[in-house]
Amino acid sequence: MGQYGISPERFQENQNLSSFFKVLTTSTDEDNKVYVSTVHSHSYPVTAFQWHPEKNAFEWGLSMIPHSEEAVQVTQHVANFLVSEARKSLNRPPSRRVLDNLIYNYSPTYCGKAGKGYDEVYIFS
Repeated sequence: MGQYGISPERFQENQNLSSFFKVLTTSTDEDNKVYVSTVHSHSYPVTAFQWHPEKNAFEWGLSMIPHSEEAVQVTQHVANFLVSEARKSLNRPPSRRVLDNLIYNYSPTYCGKAGKGYDEVYIFS
């Protein structure tokens, strides 16, 4: 696990973490070690992911990424959940500011044939 994750045991031993977050999911890394992959706060609208919920629907360069109907449904569920959480915010920036900051103002570069797992990237200079 090293520096990139925390085992469920260490998570539960850490009173600050276990009293603030509830473990929703665990995953297994390439060394077959289990780590905490999704948590949600007991009392606040805070959810944390140690994985990429968008990859199932949008990344096709790596064979280890599942693209089954169920995997894509997880992507859609997580996206719907995050949007529903964002809608609870009362922050409403001016529409011009929102439009100025959309990713659509930039052009993606296709690099899927390189086989690195990223179909499109944004290059900012």
